[in-house]
Amino acid sequence: MLPLSLYIHIPWCIQKCPYCDFNSHAIKSSTSEDGYITALLSDLSSDLQRYGLNRPLNSIFIGGGTPSLFKPESIDRLLNGVKNQIAFVNGIEITLEANPGTFESKKFAEFRHLGINRLSIGIQSFNDASLKRLGRVHSAHEAHLAAEIADSAGFENFNLDLMFGLPDANIVDAKNDIQAAIRLNPSHISFYQLTLEPNTYFHKFPPQLPDDETIFTAQILCQKILAEHGYQQYEVSAYSQPGKECKHNLNYWQFGDYIGIGAGAHGKISQAIPDRIIRSFKFKSPEQYLKSKKGFGNSNIISQADLPLEFMMNHLRLKHGFSEETYQSRTGLTVNTLQPGLSDTIKQGLLVNQNCHYSCSEQGWQFLDTILQKFVA
Repeated sequence: MLPLSLYIHIPWCIQKCPYCDFNSHAIKSSTSEDGYITALLSDLSSDLQRYGLNRPLNSIFIGGGTPSLFKPESIDRLLNGVKNQIAFVNGIEITLEANPGTFESKKFAEFRHLGINRLSIGIQSFNDASLKRLGRVHSAHEAHLAAEIADSAGFENFNLDLMFGLPDANIVDAKNDIQAAIRLNPSHISFYQLTLEPNTYFHKFPPQLPDDETIFTAQILCQKILAEHGYQQYEVSAYSQPGKECKHNLNYWQFGDYIGIGAGAHGKISQAIPDRIIRSFKFKSPEQYLKSKKGFGNSNIISQADLPLEFMMNHLRLKHGFSEETYQSRTGLTVNTLQPGLSDTIKQGLLVNQNCHYSCSEQGWQFLDTILQKFVA
């Protein structure tokens, strides 16, 4: 039985960041937390019935947006409403995304009391000048304070999000950011390069970014520092202390199943009868989502021709890679459907095969997009 997770999207922020391509919107005074929670629980009920799901949840991730803007009472109603509809496994991981500008000691102690046992904090940088260029609403001091509040509120498991390749930044700036994060002793660090995504302010008005050599050098240096301090890279941009990998995100990358509820949320559900894998997607506009009367979105079936690429796009993000058995059990296809791409990338030294277990080589890790092109239908 495939593990099942739940992703809950809360699309509001204090303000929209210029680099952000997520489905997020500046919060308004008219935003109704109660009305949105009601819609989320109806959305979940609809999906459980539509897909005949009765497996317990292994993890819940409340993302956004900035979900920590919501009151603890609203999150309490949400989690209780979910638990009334579907069982939780023992020791379920429940993550809440938060931004430093929303941290209050009492509020986060309440979140911990509700059963949220993991935070993901959007730091991005500990440099005030970089934060200003990124359009962040918090300061470096507030970034440090957020991690301290998380610790004092009882969160032994929390992630810090950091970016590198920032406008007008250099190698020393990246090194200082990663060292500042490590000093706060998070269990997990997400460390990823700033990219100028379509439909963002930065894409329309590009800032001055460091050259490719500077960005690559900074990345390699920071990865070395992370490793020296016990943070193991297990995914393209994820580093954790031993045993502190994000269970929810691992389920994505291992091609597990997940329900997605909320404006713009996506899901992936495997059904044995009939044998198919479904992608669901909810209306992006919060207004349309809240007004929907005949369902909260749509879905489509992943074709067998597209399954190899779908699987590889996820599993090859993991340092561990995948086995032939995993591919067959998660897709229902034989490993022959990965040919000739599998043989070609092994010959080119981009993938390594060890006893029918495949993973990226060190060279392949740097050319993941080139590998994935081999599996396009």
